[in-house]
Amino acid sequence: MSADEWVSTSMPYLTPQGAGRPDAWGAELAARGRRGGQRIVSAGEIPAVDEVAGLLGISVGDAVVVRRRVMYLENQPCELTDTYYPASIARGTRLAGTAKIPGGAVTLLAELGHIGVRVREDVTARMPGREEGEALGIEQGEPVLCLTRVTLDREDRPIQVDRMTMPAHRQRLRYEIRIG
Repeated sequence: MSADEWVSTSMPYLTPQGAGRPDAWGAELAARGRRGGQRIVSAGEIPAVDEVAGLLGISVGDAVVVRRRVMYLENQPCELTDTYYPASIARGTRLAGTAKIPGGAVTLLAELGHIGVRVREDVTARMPGREEGEALGIEQGEPVLCLTRVTLDREDRPIQVDRMTMPAHRQRLRYEIRIG
């Protein structure tokens, strides 16, 4: 594995952080002695498109709150992340704004009474669109990995959908499963 490659696990991103703790991305970087950050490109309410509506269990066109971010590792863009929330959960909260959220969005969701207990992830590969390739700083012809994560609460209701796009050659996804 090269120094530019990143191994990502999902568990830290599903667990609320304690008071005063950094978000999961910042904590993971610090633990590995790496530098990085994120830039929130936009946030606010939009009408749900077909795929997002289906994942959140709402109707196409219903309002959702989206946060669009570019994640950086060692000052290099490594991921485009769009996170969607039902408007009934996120409207009027910090999730609908462009400021960083202390402890991250999962911590804020927990403070609002929405705790994820089950996650469903799908990973695909494809060629990026022109804007994605430019934003990620990848060459034409280099594929991206797309990870879609749906987080569900105790009643099996979707509370968050993450759609992440990453340069395939700089990413490894790791899944560890403990049985019993």
